[in-house]
Amino acid sequence: MKLVSPGEAAANTNNMSVEAGEELVRIGEMAKKYGVTLRTLRFYEDKGLLNPKRDGATRLYTRRDKARLKLILLGRKVGFSLRDVKQMMDLYDPTGSNTKQLRLALDKSEKQLARLQKQRALIDDAINELSGSMSAVRQMLSERSAPASAAG
Repeated sequence: MKLVSPGEAAANTNNMSVEAGEELVRIGEMAKKYGVTLRTLRFYEDKGLLNPKRDGATRLYTRRDKARLKLILLGRKVGFSLRDVKQMMDLYDPTGSNTKQLRLALDKSEKQLARLQKQRALIDDAINELSGSMSAVRQMLSERSAPASAAG
């Protein structure tokens, strides 16, 4: 691994190259690119979701880490727990068919979709209730303000 000078780093948006041609990204660039905090990246590392390389105290994220972070963020966006996300990612085998991983992902996704649809129905009901209440309040206000303006 070679570190680049500050000038080179600025020119290369803080990407780092290694002999194998793999680009490594520092934690700050990774956080900025994916809209997360440094603390979030460290937390995901502590939970075993990410495994950046180290050069001293510097965390260097690989293409694999970037892909895993995208999956983590997608999983969180659709409501999966970090435990679920980790469980699905840990089944990945770059040399295998990943049938077990795909089945687990599909099973968890079907269950999550059902939860989200139930939540949507509850939210739709709440919106309808609130809209109805607001209409009633508007009606009361219009009834009460009409005589006051006619009397004035």
